[in-house]
Amino acid sequence: MEPPDSSVQSPDLVSLELTVENVEKALQQLYYDPDMEHKNVAQKWLTQAQTSRQAWQFCWPLLSPDKLPEIQFFGASTLHTKISCHWADLPTDQHQTLRMQLLSHISHFSSGPKMVLTRLCVALASLALHTMPQGWPRAVADMVRVYQPEKVGDQGGSQGGVGGGGGAEEEVNAHAHCLALLELLTVLPEEFQSCRLPQARRAQLREALAGEWTAVCPLLRQLLQRQEGNSQVKERALRCLSSWVGLDVPLHGESEGLLQDCFAALSDPELFDTAVETIVSSISQPDCQRYTDALVNLMPLVLGLHDQLKAAARDGDMETSHGICRIAVALGETHSRTLLEQVEHWQGYLALVNMILFCTGIPGHYPVNETTSSLTLTFWYTLQDDILSFEEDKQVVYLQVYRPVYFQLVDVLLHKAHFPSEQDYTSWSSDDKEQFRIYRVDISDTLMYVYEILGAELLSNLYDRLGRLLMDTERPTAWQDTEALLFGFQAIAETIDVNYSDVIPGLIGLIPRISISNIQLADTVMYTIGSLAEWLADHPMMLGNVLPMVLQGLVKAELSVSSVSTLKRICRECRHDLAPYIHDIMTVSQVSVTIRFTNSQCMWLMQGLGFLLSALPMEEILGSLTTLLTPHIQRLDTLAHQEPSPTAKLSIIHILGMLSSLFTTLDISRQDEGSEGTTPAQARPNPVVVVLQQVFTLIQTILSKWLSDSEVVEAVCGVFERSVKTLLNDFAPMVQQLSEMLGQIYSAFPQASALDLTRQVLFCLNRHCPVLLAQWLKEGLRVPGFPSAQVSMEQKDTFSQQLLREQTNKRRVKEIVKEFSLLCRGMQGTTGYSADY
Repeated sequence: MEPPDSSVQSPDLVSLELTVENVEKALQQLYYDPDMEHKNVAQKWLTQAQTSRQAWQFCWPLLSPDKLPEIQFFGASTLHTKISCHWADLPTDQHQTLRMQLLSHISHFSSGPKMVLTRLCVALASLALHTMPQGWPRAVADMVRVYQPEKVGDQGGSQGGVGGGGGAEEEVNAHAHCLALLELLTVLPEEFQSCRLPQARRAQLREALAGEWTAVCPLLRQLLQRQEGNSQVKERALRCLSSWVGLDVPLHGESEGLLQDCFAALSDPELFDTAVETIVSSISQPDCQRYTDALVNLMPLVLGLHDQLKAAARDGDMETSHGICRIAVALGETHSRTLLEQVEHWQGYLALVNMILFCTGIPGHYPVNETTSSLTLTFWYTLQDDILSFEEDKQVVYLQVYRPVYFQLVDVLLHKAHFPSEQDYTSWSSDDKEQFRIYRVDISDTLMYVYEILGAELLSNLYDRLGRLLMDTERPTAWQDTEALLFGFQAIAETIDVNYSDVIPGLIGLIPRISISNIQLADTVMYTIGSLAEWLADHPMMLGNVLPMVLQGLVKAELSVSSVSTLKRICRECRHDLAPYIHDIMTVSQVSVTIRFTNSQCMWLMQGLGFLLSALPMEEILGSLTTLLTPHIQRLDTLAHQEPSPTAKLSIIHILGMLSSLFTTLDISRQDEGSEGTTPAQARPNPVVVVLQQVFTLIQTILSKWLSDSEVVEAVCGVFERSVKTLLNDFAPMVQQLSEMLGQIYSAFPQASALDLTRQVLFCLNRHCPVLLAQWLKEGLRVPGFPSAQVSMEQKDTFSQQLLREQTNKRRVKEIVKEFSLLCRGMQGTTGYSADY
């Protein structure tokens, strides 16, 4: 469409009547007017035009051959809109005429433009869905008859169908009509899938369309089997099949032959990708499981691709290996149980499993040299899940066959988890490294599933291999081999209870023998130790073998993430057995947290130290807390008296975050359990409360300067919120001070964090101090006009009773308070409003 003369004013569309000329003017304004307001007006006017009754008439002139493609496209789109959304406006006696007009226009536009042809095909598809099966009982068969392509690609030309002529022109017309028919047949199931229909009507149409498959399947076979056929036609035929398989068409009989034709198309490089998509779509339909014989017959076709797969892997042809792998996995994974049950064909399915194993171990590093192996990982889970779902007697048979495959799989997975050489790894992009990290996580999950099949024998296998690597000093080994085996151990120990494994003591003994010369290996050593934290809690005498390595890692910046994570897990699980190491842990932690760690790592470390301190005798906790926190409190004091600045703000939030993290896990409430001859906790000041009381004045000073900063206020509230959750009853000495502080915060600058904390001094009071809360509510609500003159004394009493009854359900407490709040504002029953607050 040519742009209009810029000197011509844009038409006032609001006042224009609906004519072909005005539609064209509006389209010109939409496409070429530089003023966005004018474009929006044109868009709105055109949308209204499409919904008008006149649209049934003005759409046809827009499709005139002399119109520009943009105008023709709008005409075709208008037809689709009218048919799909305003079908009831069209009298029944005009249905036949409309159908013939569409068939004729599709014929005329069969040579293009493609965008117009497609919209016309979608319009006819929508018409067919409105009229099938009563009004147009053989819709698809009629479409095939009108555009019959019997002679497309043959030297004799085409016979019958729409159009005419002779020789080359006839051949061109036949080719175009064939492509138009395939477009029409492709969009018909797609339109069915996308349109909104009542359930009963959808079922009726699905049945009608499935009945039309007998007209589609022979046509597609005819087109795919032509030796001299056009690749474009074959590609469209393959896409058409992909569209129809979503309707659960049967896979037996001629459909099975059609699928075999798709496999034959894999030999054509121009059709390979489309053929893969079609085959995968076809055999991934769960409904295919009804056709067991067809699935069994497909196995030789898939296995016949193995040599092509090997050649592609050898030549580095990632596209081909990727495509063949997708086909093998689609058959093996979607129909795993069905094919396992075909015991007379067990060798065929075993061969398919081994073909997928080859795909898992395809040469090269993921994702730089290959992207195929990741496709197979969920298959191994599905296979083991199906095997273990059989009755025990059948399980025994299947395990005899497939356990050796799973042992091979372990070797393959560990090999694929290998890091490349340091030189190669350095050259990888950050995106490649992240994809490789995720890939290793997927391998880790797969190893967990493998353990379900192989059990303790898998750990023994890994341990024996690691022992041979570390004990054989004469033969040098690559660090990647050691790292991969440790990675395997870690993957299993993270999710499987290994407390009863007889190889873990040996593994703990081997770890100190590892010569760590690489950051990736060092990280994996750390994470492996962390995964064994629960086992170490049951075998504390082994802590001395590994804890020094963790503490050494803490002082190395490059190991900060893994070493902090591991120390936190050890402190959580083994806290009661760490007394001999507490001095070393505290000393190294204090140095590291000051100079080496990021913000999040500091938080993790403080959480770990909270676990550690929780296990100390009461008389030692406060001294250790003082030693740990004094430098940070002194720094906080300095910051509190400085003028606000971005740097000071970050430091204040960081230190308050450290306090929050520490108080989250420093829980001494369990020390009284089973203790004899000790002073009850209620008679002793809680160390956390002592610290909070010491810093409270300092926090008030901070708030006096930062009260309008939501992030600082949120950090302050976080300290007390975490403390309330951990301390419970022990927080009582702080209640009055905290309540006053919250009142000051909210009165000056209402902020969400203050409300969250208030909801938390309220829920905990209700749960742990109901008598006191009842007394306070009675005294507070007795004041006339408080909290609002909108509520009566009876309503206040009802609120108190409802609140005091809910001591465990946070959601219900929130609802009670919300409703009372609305009542106070005279908005009772405005549920839509209350949902936003």
